[in-house]
Amino acid sequence: MSGQADGQAADRDDPLLRPIAPAYAAQWLKPQPPVRLHGESYYVGFEGLAVVLVRTSAGLILIDGGVPQAVRAIQASIRELGFDPKQIKYILVTEPHWDHAGGVAALARDSGATVIAVQAAVGELRAGKVGADDPQASIHEPMPGVTRIRGVRDGEQLRLGGVTITARATPGHTRGSTSWQWRSCEGKACATIVFAASINPVSDDDYRFTAHPERVALLRQGAAKLATLRCDIAIPSHPGTNDTLQHLATLERSRARNPLLDRHACRSLAATYVQRIDARLAKEKAAR
Repeated sequence: MSGQADGQAADRDDPLLRPIAPAYAAQWLKPQPPVRLHGESYYVGFEGLAVVLVRTSAGLILIDGGVPQAVRAIQASIRELGFDPKQIKYILVTEPHWDHAGGVAALARDSGATVIAVQAAVGELRAGKVGADDPQASIHEPMPGVTRIRGVRDGEQLRLGGVTITARATPGHTRGSTSWQWRSCEGKACATIVFAASINPVSDDDYRFTAHPERVALLRQGAAKLATLRCDIAIPSHPGTNDTLQHLATLERSRARNPLLDRHACRSLAATYVQRIDARLAKEKAAR
């Protein structure tokens, strides 16, 4: 017990684990048991924030890192599955916002992993803050900056231990928003999985998307890109955006049938984002 207490005390003094907006972030961090999604792909996130682990023969790949105060829970979920968090070789980032990338610096330090993001997000991840043109710039909390990071381009492939993951730029929510696509197999039954970046039109209270047609165009571009991706399973970075949480609960009870499998998954998720974009624009116009 003393060792655990010492570890908790050290965490409180760790600048990379210092909680960000804990009262606000609590809405995302309701525990979710780790679940195998398909093949060697696993859900290790929360009810409000998705984090996915991919096991390869040469180590682990983690997608997103939640907030700093979520790091220990993510690592515990990985251990519960029988894996060692220190075997994480790459951490892929969907966007440079603190709710998805705030815990990345600590996870990378603890594992020695290299962080991977599209080039448009690299500067913001290093700085620990978003650019001035981000719709959430005035309310975005600072987060620990990432040091060991590699930028990739749209369509670039990352290979590790027989697994190939492709970066798919889906900008809008941020300029560096990226979805990640890979193939998973269970014997001869294979599926294409996409961990989808958010394409939600979220902003501070004073921002008007109707005054920023270039940002609306980016959002629509991101949604259109997502809709074209081959995809049998779509995991959004906020799992409540589609039926991910209900499907995870089903998988916890039985694996007789995988409810996540849907050859229209990416197209359906993209349509949800388009509806949200249209609703936000209509709300702004009605408020004039």
